[in-house]
Amino acid sequence: MLASSPRLRAILLRVAQAIPVVIGVVVISFLLTRALPGDPAVYFAGVAADEASIEETRVAMGLDKPLPVQFLHYVGDLLRGDLGQSLSSGRAVATDLANRLPASLELTLTALILAVVIAVPLGVLAATRPGTWVDHLCRVLVTAGVSLPTFFTGILLIYIFYYLLGIAPSPLGRLDFIYLSPDHVTGFYLIDAALMGDWETWRGAAKQLVLPAATLALFTLAPIARMTRAAMLTALSSDFIRTAKAAGLSNRAVLYRYAFRNALLPVVTTLGMVFSFALGANVLVEKVFAWPGIGSYAVEALVVSDYAAVQGFVLAMALLFVVLNLVIDLLYTAIDPRIGFDAQ
Repeated sequence: MLASSPRLRAILLRVAQAIPVVIGVVVISFLLTRALPGDPAVYFAGVAADEASIEETRVAMGLDKPLPVQFLHYVGDLLRGDLGQSLSSGRAVATDLANRLPASLELTLTALILAVVIAVPLGVLAATRPGTWVDHLCRVLVTAGVSLPTFFTGILLIYIFYYLLGIAPSPLGRLDFIYLSPDHVTGFYLIDAALMGDWETWRGAAKQLVLPAATLALFTLAPIARMTRAAMLTALSSDFIRTAKAAGLSNRAVLYRYAFRNALLPVVTTLGMVFSFALGANVLVEKVFAWPGIGSYAVEALVVSDYAAVQGFVLAMALLFVVLNLVIDLLYTAIDPRIGFDAQ
């Protein structure tokens, strides 16, 4: 069966190639968390604890053992699917990540969709109309997206739309206090509320999502628009485009069937990198809007040197990036069949 399925063999090869990366992430995250300043035993023993209580806490947490022994215990737990227990929340790290990851994914995916809807057409228009107001608008948005910190953009949007105009809901999480969370199915409030047919809650979740998604979208659309414009300019100046025009094809066919399709590969690559970066770097947006995602979870764990939570976050991000790279490889072959798995 494997011999008759080159694509399946290639997917399995990609997964096998990712195993050393995951192992390296496990080792590095373990060592870096142990190098964090502060002693978690002191924190969890309390400010009034004496040396005996602190040492008792350290023994209970397993921090009295040598690093190699701690690492072996950690790897053994991982092989059993146990990411450990968060000392700050008192719950299993896997449970915390499962509860918080959908919030981050919903925010990041919504922002990415919004960025693509704006950036890709804008980049195409800027490439086909160089020097016009559309091109200048593209450059202004790219510059603003790169230059403005996400926390500043978020605070500015809150000030304008919530404080001055009063048309946005309070920036306090995924739902306003007047709504009840929908029954957990996927963890995505928009999807879960739609599955329940609760459109009132759906509208409330959508309103709550607008400002943080717009904040993150402004940050992510900059590289997408810039890459789309550059890739389209390169494609439009290629020989095959001049040949297509000389053959009498319409401008629309030349632009979308040939130029845009050939420009998609670098754009898809940029989308993958932007999504990976945004998912791990949206912690500032989550903090500004009190969004209960994994970014804010990781920061809270770092503050108190919660080793298990930090390691679980890093491992979850590594696995997501591996899956994302595999999806990008599959998209490559769908966009351009000349890029086959056998050639990679």
